[in-house]
Amino acid sequence: MLDFGKIIENANLKNYNTYKIEAKCKYLIIINNQNKLRDLIKYLNKNKIKYFILGNGSNIILPDYYDGVVIKLELDDLIIEDNIIIAGASHMLNKLASITVNKSLLGLEWAAGVPGTIGGSIIGNASCYDGSLMPLIIKLDVLDKGVFKTITTDDFKYLYRYTSLKEDKIIILKAYFKLEEGNKEELLEIIKNRTKKRIISQPLEYPSAGSVFKNPEGYSAGKLIEDAGLKGYKIGGAEISVKHANFIINKDSASSDDIKNLIKYIQNKILEKYSINLILEQEIIN
Repeated sequence: MLDFGKIIENANLKNYNTYKIEAKCKYLIIINNQNKLRDLIKYLNKNKIKYFILGNGSNIILPDYYDGVVIKLELDDLIIEDNIIIAGASHMLNKLASITVNKSLLGLEWAAGVPGTIGGSIIGNASCYDGSLMPLIIKLDVLDKGVFKTITTDDFKYLYRYTSLKEDKIIILKAYFKLEEGNKEELLEIIKNRTKKRIISQPLEYPSAGSVFKNPEGYSAGKLIEDAGLKGYKIGGAEISVKHANFIINKDSASSDDIKNLIKYIQNKILEKYSINLILEQEIIN
């Protein structure tokens, strides 16, 4: 492998995914340079080597072994000019929310509990509490099939917890946001109250990857799973949380297969009981 960044062979990814699965990969490459990233993508595509970009690992299910290249970006620069935010793709969204609120900027306070990177959160169109990134985005610097480009939200499709950026294999490098002036004390109080609610209602004490399924239109996925009597159901070391039924937790050294089998079990039970297909929000890496 050429010099594209820090290369770790047969890397353990346990600390790179929030499920804390004992996953390994053939190569882990850590890159903090956009030109090296471009050259690496061109090299991998030319040699037909599979790869994926790893954000904070907070919305994915890794395999026990990935026979390819995992790319970890370290592009976490941050510039704040009045109400304009310029953030590298690797910057944590919850950290940015905290920084902007402390500067009395309104718009990202809803994201204070979202444990994803800027790039990953945009790719998956992260949202909660009626808040979303898309209305805040001015433009994005991206790598598109080996070419540096600048795009806007008019250049791709996005829906609830979805964008076409992933299937188009577009890599986000930097995001530009425009926020509004707000009241710092009011915003801090919102974050405080929502943090208390999360602590009470979500199994933050166990490794997980957040919400497992998208909410079907008109329904709550967690409520459907709870009403089906599935809270606490286990397969191997994976368990449906007794706190919040739309969370699967790594209760006892769960494997990738434990989690995936539990997901399939839930989907089958909800389809059988309610004739509703639960759509997976988390991404399974094969």
